[in-house]
Amino acid sequence: MPRWARLVAYAVPLVVLPSGIWRLGVLFDADKRGGSIEDWAMSGYIVLLTLVSEVLAFTAVGLVARWGEVFPRWMPGLGGRRVPTAAAVVPATIGATILTLVFTVIGIITTVTRSKTNGDPLPADFPSEVGGWETVSFYASYVPLVLWGPMLGILTYAYWRRRRSATAGPLMPSAAGSACQPTAPDVPVSTDQGTIA
Repeated sequence: MPRWARLVAYAVPLVVLPSGIWRLGVLFDADKRGGSIEDWAMSGYIVLLTLVSEVLAFTAVGLVARWGEVFPRWMPGLGGRRVPTAAAVVPATIGATILTLVFTVIGIITTVTRSKTNGDPLPADFPSEVGGWETVSFYASYVPLVLWGPMLGILTYAYWRRRRSATAGPLMPSAAGSACQPTAPDVPVSTDQGTIA
């Protein structure tokens, strides 16, 4: 596993963490909970979204860890078996694509145009519009999410290449199976001192 891939994998949860911390801060601000939604429902949604986001971000570590190649022993029926490459690559590719579209493409477009995803202008009390430290903290928390999709995509490609080359294997058996390998016929070698058989 290349060192850069490990660094990227361990960075993914850290890229997602600031937005989760910012969202949890909303729990203490009564003005930001949404007018028609009950406080308890909005608080539950914020906590659940933060936890699910962080768990999903942590799955990127599986693309560089042993548990991403072999199911852990504690998993009934699967423990100790190899993880099929497609079982990791397909969901990771779908996730990387969705994250790139949502946070990278749409996120940048809505930020530049200062509009919602439906095209309506952002309200004046939206965190990116109020100015001051609130806007700075909002952008510092959410700008790293732009990297989540592309980072996951790069890791997925590296995982796929590594697993593909590992399953292809060498064309000839390894040295451990050398007893089964055909040997070259004895060919006389000519030297300055004569021929050696």
